[in-house]
Amino acid sequence: MYTTLINAEELHNNLDSPEWVIVDCRYDLADKDKGRASYLQSHIPGAVFADVHDDLSGPPLTDQGRHPMPSTDHLNALFCRLGINSSSQVIAYDATQGAFAGRLWWLLRYMGHTRVAVLDGGWQAWQEAGLPERSGDETNASGRFTGIPQSEWLVTVDAVPDCKLLVDSRDPARYQGQVEPIDKTAGHIPGAINHFWQQNLQDNGRFKDARELQQQFSRLFAETAPEDVVFYCGSGVTACHNLLALAHAGMMPAKLYAGSWSDWCSDSSRPVTTGPSPGHME
Repeated sequence: MYTTLINAEELHNNLDSPEWVIVDCRYDLADKDKGRASYLQSHIPGAVFADVHDDLSGPPLTDQGRHPMPSTDHLNALFCRLGINSSSQVIAYDATQGAFAGRLWWLLRYMGHTRVAVLDGGWQAWQEAGLPERSGDETNASGRFTGIPQSEWLVTVDAVPDCKLLVDSRDPARYQGQVEPIDKTAGHIPGAINHFWQQNLQDNGRFKDARELQQQFSRLFAETAPEDVVFYCGSGVTACHNLLALAHAGMMPAKLYAGSWSDWCSDSSRPVTTGPSPGHME
């Protein structure tokens, strides 16, 4: 059973396994149609497609962010459409080192399904290994999936000020308020520290090993227990990369503020801070 990461060779060896479901999650924030177009052009054989905007997000319920948390009914219907059953081994991949595949990984875990992993190195690792590709659209027979959300893993905006430790997953320039290419306000939530999700990766785009990640997060959290930590990003997507890395490190699950910065800054009455991360960081 794979619950965090899988490499390209391991996935290739299981392409014909009937219980395996492969999901292509490629996406481009600047061009929302590019991910599906890339999938149709070429993808891992047997992979079905899930769109970050249309499938892995839903109408605003718990938040007003750019990629709102889907409802329980939405997620159950989506996972059935993708062909996922309670016994399925799900593998998600993208072309951005897990930035978007991590969202599907977290949503499945949130709904109680632990047999899900992300392809380490993503689409590039598959191509570098010279493994087979296929074009066109693919579908799976409908699955039977009825998940129960782990509601304690999700933090809404009203609870944010009381969080023991809040971690912003965006790049340091956005966190510090030096640039803001997407949202209307620059900066970060007061009191949040910064841990850019790409710090979980080696130079080759693969994840750091579990021991190194464990040391990294232990320094970051200091005296705060992982289950008391809340991660956020721009819209609740790349924060899931940090949650994936935390799980790969073998640590207790932290929480997600899914609305993230796009939700927080949508109300001008909420405070905003700029500048470098306060103490309590690596």
